[in-house]
Amino acid sequence: MATYTLSKPQLLLLTSSSSSSIGGRKKKKKSVVHVSATVNASVASPSSPANEEGRLERPRWAGETPLSRLVGTLISFKPLYSLMKLGARRVLISTAEKSNVPWREMTRQILESDVYQELETVLNPSVVYPDYYLKPFHAYDEGNLSWLAAAEAEAATISIAIRAIPTASSIDEATQAVRGTWLNTVEQHHLQYSGNSAVHDILDIGCSVGVSTRFLSNKFPSANITGLDLSPYFLAVAKYNERRKPMNKPVRWIHANGEDTGLPSNSFDLVSLSYLFHELPAQATVNMVKEVFRLLRPGGTIAVTDNSPKSKVLQELPPVLFTLMKSTEPFLDEYYLLDLDGAMREAGFVNVCSVLTDPRHRTVTGTVPF
Repeated sequence: MATYTLSKPQLLLLTSSSSSSIGGRKKKKKSVVHVSATVNASVASPSSPANEEGRLERPRWAGETPLSRLVGTLISFKPLYSLMKLGARRVLISTAEKSNVPWREMTRQILESDVYQELETVLNPSVVYPDYYLKPFHAYDEGNLSWLAAAEAEAATISIAIRAIPTASSIDEATQAVRGTWLNTVEQHHLQYSGNSAVHDILDIGCSVGVSTRFLSNKFPSANITGLDLSPYFLAVAKYNERRKPMNKPVRWIHANGEDTGLPSNSFDLVSLSYLFHELPAQATVNMVKEVFRLLRPGGTIAVTDNSPKSKVLQELPPVLFTLMKSTEPFLDEYYLLDLDGAMREAGFVNVCSVLTDPRHRTVTGTVPF
């Protein structure tokens, strides 16, 4: 087994550029990127050779392996953890801006807008936040319960596609490859297993600032869509973005916990959960899968897209990068150790399918039986 050494100079190298942080040295002003949510049907097939699985069931840096324990020990050392968290944030912003995503400019435009007036319209004061949601993650001390996290969410989401498809010639090309294949996989599953039932009602759990919601709206233009998130700040930005650029139909934004939504049973044909489960402890994921089963009508489809444990790219990440990543994702080990397909079957789903839809991410779909 290979031995990995994480030296302080390596970590300092990743945290040395102060101009990458908000409030750092100013760069030439860039225009805000607007990524089209229109998906071309001719995107790469899910079986594309570029979507390669590794030799392992999950990365060596996940779970109870020696490498994972080493990373956990490093993260538990608070001075080093603070350094890694700062480094992870700077690397993320720097990588995005090198790929022409004007992260700081996009953030500034949100923070200097009238988005704040939307908070009261979406806030549900009866929401009780679970303990795991109140812990720092994504390099924010307040987690998702902050305006900064909400203002940066769209740029971070765009960066997901760029990291997944680094050879893409443009942001739109990367987005088409990631989002297009995801949506086509979901549509194909529903057409195959739903008994020809149409998609009338969609729930987007963990909708964040509404990026995935907009893609779903454009893929299923006649559907009624509900976006649900546990962060009222994210929902305020989602509503603000919808006000600036309306979707096919007005979206119903709900501030609630995806584990117990309070929504009526059998009320949706499709429930989507995008890049959410890796942020949750395993039990919360299991609870959410059970809640989705309750919410879907017979023949309805659950669609989960997230990091793939079998991704060759993720399995071969350099030690510094996966250490930085784990420093901002406290539940990553639980995500990689959970048998998601099995949890979905145990909840009652049938026709559970898992497809590597881009080099980093899988889409797992299932059906509520008739």
